[in-house]
Amino acid sequence: MEFPERVFTEEEVKQARELIEKGHRHKLQVTGSQEFKKKITEILDLIRTAGYYEFLTTYIREIKEIEGLSQLHEADVVIWANMQMLVDPVDAASFIVQKVQQMKDYIEGRLYYGAGEMAAIEKRLEFLEKLKEKSRSKEIKQRCDELLKQWEDTKMMFP
Repeated sequence: MEFPERVFTEEEVKQARELIEKGHRHKLQVTGSQEFKKKITEILDLIRTAGYYEFLTTYIREIKEIEGLSQLHEADVVIWANMQMLVDPVDAASFIVQKVQQMKDYIEGRLYYGAGEMAAIEKRLEFLEKLKEKSRSKEIKQRCDELLKQWEDTKMMFP
């Protein structure tokens, strides 16, 4: 059985879920300009450092450069990203991990928008904590701290 080209219908979602349960991993593709690919490589290194690369390749097949809004495109198992989103590699890596969690929830049939967004944000924060713990770079650790504080401040505004 092959991973479906699209993951949209109930049958396609079921097939994708079964393959993932059997250990399927995507060979991640990065599509876009050379500058985009270079930035994504840097971001993927951060994702690897934190130990989340297998999580990424379980649920995402491609990261694609676009001109519009960076977002998850569930039906195609793709994260769409624009160059502006990649300016801060640590924040971009945490964004990608958040979108992977949303894809996981989508495939597993759990709510992933609205209230379900909180699980994805929690995964993002977990990633930042792990990256801070595992990185050897003082700058990356500092940036993780800054982002975690920003998220904490945001939570306090919306109890």
